[in-house]
Amino acid sequence: LAGEGGSERFDLRVADQPSGELRFRARGAPPAAALLRMVGTLIALEADRVRAPARESEAAVGDFLADLLSRKLTDRENILARAGELGCDLSDGASVIVARARPQHPEEGDWRARVLTVAERGARTVERSSLAAGVELGRSRPRSHAAAKEKRPPRPARDLVLLVPGHGPEPGRRAADIVRKELEMGLAGFSVVVGVSRPASDPADLHRAGAEALLAANVAEARGLPALAFEETGAYRLLLPAMSEDSTELRRFHEETVAPLVTYDEQYETELVRTLESFLDSDGNVAKTAEKLFAHRHTIRYRLDRVRELSGLDVGSSDGRERLSLGLKAMRVLGIAPPGGPAREPGAEAGRVPRDEKDR
Repeated sequence: LAGEGGSERFDLRVADQPSGELRFRARGAPPAAALLRMVGTLIALEADRVRAPARESEAAVGDFLADLLSRKLTDRENILARAGELGCDLSDGASVIVARARPQHPEEGDWRARVLTVAERGARTVERSSLAAGVELGRSRPRSHAAAKEKRPPRPARDLVLLVPGHGPEPGRRAADIVRKELEMGLAGFSVVVGVSRPASDPADLHRAGAEALLAANVAEARGLPALAFEETGAYRLLLPAMSEDSTELRRFHEETVAPLVTYDEQYETELVRTLESFLDSDGNVAKTAEKLFAHRHTIRYRLDRVRELSGLDVGSSDGRERLSLGLKAMRVLGIAPPGGPAREPGAEAGRVPRDEKDR
């Protein structure tokens, strides 16, 4: 259409940088400005993705992010060089985002690839060289009842990790907000959680940013929030150094407190961990806990008695509550996912019926 009469021209931009132009000829009335901007943005992002040779291999991006966040790659110059090969400049630092989008009903096709595409598109509207891939960050998926009964080890969980280059907190915060909105609008019927780290000015510190983003996502999921920044995680921040340097003591504390509850929930499909969390969040009020979980107060008391029997810690004492609370926080920091399933989805609580005497 170049040079032809009656054609319109629209500049294509990605992260405020020119990436090409769109020429079109309208049939009838010209399109609305908002629609033109939206279509132009989508075309610009797709054209930029296709042109970037580094993104031809998702595996290369995944390997880089995995090596970076697991501290297999620690030398600053090596980090900058490998990022540069992928078209990403980390010389000014970067922020890390962990995004989760899970379908609330059976999905056909490769829905994880759709999640990756939508999230990457959102991050690249802020910084066009952002990288995205599924990475194992040390979390474990909750085991099924059959797996727990057979004592099979839990499978590692993969999280969607986005690396957003840029100086200061603004690029990461903006990208996290846009990623969340893109996932919510583009994936109907999915639950969405986004966690974002503090910025790391030195690329050698990005492993720390990855741990922060993972913790923020874990805490957001536990609190039922769609998004959370590391700075907003409260007391959880105090446990992160113990995880980053040497997690042995933190794991031992978890094993001594809430790990027996997790094992029991996995084996018998009960909700001791969830009940304990709700009880502590309700300031130790049984009536409020029962109302929150749509359960009878006798059921809550029975479950709390089971917590005491299994952990050796009494929720009726301040020391017991404190240790159990720290145990739950250790579980989040370590990335250990509590047992869950369809019955844990929002809105499903009132439809649950106790399965046998152990739940009553």
